[in-house]
Amino acid sequence: MQSVILTIRRFVCFARLTNMPEQPHNQRVVVHFVGSPPARQVARASGVTEVEVDGSLLRCLVCGSFQPFLEALHGYEVIGLTSIPVLSISEARDEPAQVQRLGGDGGGC
Repeated sequence: MQSVILTIRRFVCFARLTNMPEQPHNQRVVVHFVGSPPARQVARASGVTEVEVDGSLLRCLVCGSFQPFLEALHGYEVIGLTSIPVLSISEARDEPAQVQRLGGDGGGC
């Protein structure tokens, strides 16, 4: 009985690894901060482009890993974050209005 459970567990882990996407994810991100956003730190983060600031909102494109982007936010108070997957860089550049609508003014709650 114990060997069957181990076999099933190994199969589940293998199935998850084979379903991982081969291409890195591109995400259109909108972040609402308390106070001014850390635009310079975010713009210097690896994989982050198209950084725009509008008051306490920061919009950008994150290509690949989110880790450098998240590290750039360290020490700043985030009160809202929206991440929208995009299929390609060209798609991300073609639809900035959608991101602005989804980002809103940070209101709600």
